[in-house]
Amino acid sequence: MAMAIQAKSPTLFSPQFQHPVYSSAASLSPFFGRPLKTPAQNLQRKHLKFSCRSSADDPDDDYLIDAPVSVGDGFSFSGGKYSDREDPSDEWFKQGKFVKAHPVGGTGQKAKDPIFGLTMGADSQASGDVFRWFCVESGNADNPMVILIHGLPSQAYSYRKVLPVLSKNYHAIAFDWLGFGFSDKPQPGYGFDYRLDEYASSLESFISEVATDKISLVVQGYFSPIVVKYASSHQEKINDLMLLNPPLTAKHANLPSALSAFSNFLLGEIFSQDPLRASDKTLTSCGPYKMKEEDAMVYRRPYLTSGSSGFALSAISRAMKKELKPYVEQMKMILTDNNWKVRTTICWGQRDRWLSYDEVEDFCKASNHKLIELPKAGHHVQEDCGEELGGIISGVISRTTHNY
Repeated sequence: MAMAIQAKSPTLFSPQFQHPVYSSAASLSPFFGRPLKTPAQNLQRKHLKFSCRSSADDPDDDYLIDAPVSVGDGFSFSGGKYSDREDPSDEWFKQGKFVKAHPVGGTGQKAKDPIFGLTMGADSQASGDVFRWFCVESGNADNPMVILIHGLPSQAYSYRKVLPVLSKNYHAIAFDWLGFGFSDKPQPGYGFDYRLDEYASSLESFISEVATDKISLVVQGYFSPIVVKYASSHQEKINDLMLLNPPLTAKHANLPSALSAFSNFLLGEIFSQDPLRASDKTLTSCGPYKMKEEDAMVYRRPYLTSGSSGFALSAISRAMKKELKPYVEQMKMILTDNNWKVRTTICWGQRDRWLSYDEVEDFCKASNHKLIELPKAGHHVQEDCGEELGGIISGVISRTTHNY
């Protein structure tokens, strides 16, 4: 049975996690609370349908846990929105489209949540036989293509300041990885397990769907080794590769505590349902980035709409914790191999609190790759210096594509 929560007033407590959620008029709390017990608040159970009444005296001011499945999947809060009015996440969604790529695996069984064993809603189910990827395009489709790939845990939205700059001379595409943003987020074990090899093969499917000619790739953070693995088998398709604060050393192969917390058994699933912990804290703890409320509303939206985003984050965090080290070692071998012919640039935000700058300069010199340093940027370079990064990308790839 699928259940969802539909909110009609500023505060609600989910009976699943006893988790307080607030409207835009108040701050979201990362702490677990206990339901307020007032004469007006009742919990009625009949045929597994619930009505949680608020602390207000208005009998119409209810939270309907037996709301339509379209609202969410039983782990959603307020339908993922602060109000019925359009917010920045709606505006961002309107700019994009869905691309179908990569076959859905598994047996086709309905996904169930790992905590209660309940059948989950549509957002946690695989969409048919092929996954849907959300992407935003900018620029003339006849121009050379640049694909912008976000890091962990982020969204295509992180490139919102880069896209307009690139659109002048390039066809730029930023997409959400499976499990992030508006792309499909199947429950782990039901069509996609979020292992790094799966991400590499799914990236190949996506690029094959959107690109017919040579492309340039820009990737940020912990997804860099996955993209390098793809590139190593498709060098003939790639003009330029730019890595933004990639994990290059043995020390970089260890996830920071802000991410590794999601890999813990059971607690990881619970922590990942907290929008502040899953989006705000992870995006702001790794550098100087100061998140504006309108941007926070976009990043929180997936975690507010469905529990599928949190479960996906837990799964990829576990996979990264287990598989990142060999992937980093493989990436270093690829980038230093004499057979590597793709022109590669490493762009480094020097205020990164997650990945140390130690050994990065030495690696670039030894491998003969260009290093661009950004003193004011942190781990998420595109957030801290979006317009500047757009200019850097344009300058780097123009030398390759000017005769395109």
